[in-house]
Amino acid sequence: MRKSINQINQRIREGNARVVTAEEMPDIVADLGEEGALKEVDVVTTGTFGAMCSSGAFLNFGHAEPPIRMEKIWLNDVEAYGGLAAVDAYIGATQQSTTREEQYGGAHVIEDLVAGKAVEMRAISRGTDCYPRRTITTELLLENLNQAIMCNPRNAYQRYNAAINTTDRTLHTYMGTLLPNCGNISFSGAGLLNPISNDPKLRLIGSGVPIFLCGAPGMVVGEGTQHSPAGGFGTLMVTGDLKKMSQDFLRAATMFGYGVTLYVGLGVPLPVIDTDVVRATAVRDEDITVDLLDYGVPSRNRPVLRKVNYSELRSGSVSLNGEEVRTSSLSSFRRARIVADSLKDWIEKGKMELCLPTQPINPTKQVRPMHETVKGPRVLDIMDRNVVSIGEEEEIKGAARRLLKGETNHLPVINREGRLVGIVTTFDVSKAVANPGKARLVRDIMKKKVITTTPDEAVDNAVRKLEQHNISALPVVDTQNHVVAMLTAIDLGKLFGGRWLK
Repeated sequence: MRKSINQINQRIREGNARVVTAEEMPDIVADLGEEGALKEVDVVTTGTFGAMCSSGAFLNFGHAEPPIRMEKIWLNDVEAYGGLAAVDAYIGATQQSTTREEQYGGAHVIEDLVAGKAVEMRAISRGTDCYPRRTITTELLLENLNQAIMCNPRNAYQRYNAAINTTDRTLHTYMGTLLPNCGNISFSGAGLLNPISNDPKLRLIGSGVPIFLCGAPGMVVGEGTQHSPAGGFGTLMVTGDLKKMSQDFLRAATMFGYGVTLYVGLGVPLPVIDTDVVRATAVRDEDITVDLLDYGVPSRNRPVLRKVNYSELRSGSVSLNGEEVRTSSLSSFRRARIVADSLKDWIEKGKMELCLPTQPINPTKQVRPMHETVKGPRVLDIMDRNVVSIGEEEEIKGAARRLLKGETNHLPVINREGRLVGIVTTFDVSKAVANPGKARLVRDIMKKKVITTTPDEAVDNAVRKLEQHNISALPVVDTQNHVVAMLTAIDLGKLFGGRWLK
């Protein structure tokens, strides 16, 4: 048995279509079987509501008198891209305010417009014969704009890896706040409600397909940026009329320590045309697995601690190394349900008909990393190999003598096997000398918790360590924890004043 789109749309027009959400579909298939579900169900609605940073809107302001070709544009002090035409701009969700920084950004501008608030627009221009005006400032409501078209380059991730932090300090990331020492797990996505999770081969989702976008009818443009369905990470580029959207399904937010983002409600209706669709839409949370990544490693290739599924993630805790680690979702499953239910209501009332893609999306594409022709500097490029160290059993006076030579302000402390066990600074020794007491040996005053780097680590990562720990030097260690060099602020001066800036 197979149903056509025309048959399904005819049932929608007649008010006879059976529409269910993706959350309902697994139980229906379990009860009726695949053939029975195909006969019974016409449309499955999906939904997701989460942070979708790659979002924004094209705006047309209309021409002023005298006219201006706007070259630099700010909306509530958030810069918009003006390299389109005289009075067109694109406001990106993650662009931050020049005055309020991460407390306000493009996402807030978009939400304010949808909420009916006035937004100040400022623009400057060099002036030309046909566009003589050089500056303009005005307040605009959404209704004052000729067009306000949401166009999101990357939305509706098929799934999203979960995040954990194995370091001993708190991390602030686009996956939210990650507590130290595996204190929590953060995840995102609506699991069995996610659109592409219900159409992983992208047979039904593609260019021209109607969608629910922030409370308004929208459309799939095509594949989203970073589209990588071969690994289970398909994305969509979508568009819709901002003037028809609702603040209920569009919210600005700030990820502390990371920046601004936009929460977007998005749903895709899937026509049930054959048993392959039935099988795909019967997916459950336990069928959808993701990697649990260690975000404590500042690299594109983060370590995978284990695989987890959405059923585990949504349960509230995940077992890791014999311990239960609590989980929290960055996205709202409750709001995703409302999206799917709202879309279901639209179709049942005949407000939206379905179609197959006018152009399919590649279901086998694999995203590639950036092609870098010039590699960034590594620690080994600038580190000082002339290491002055001291043994943990040596007297503090010996440390003072070495520091007084002026060769260094930091002495790595090594044990009898030559491995790093601590560090002492000029301040540590001065304090010990000024306050004589029981401390006699270097091991009595050394800091045992040493922040280190390696020769192959990127300099940017090493600089981040210096900033985060408010220190001015890092011992450079090999795989056996032997000190092979030091990296100091002076060494970084070589970087910023030398060939790496060329």
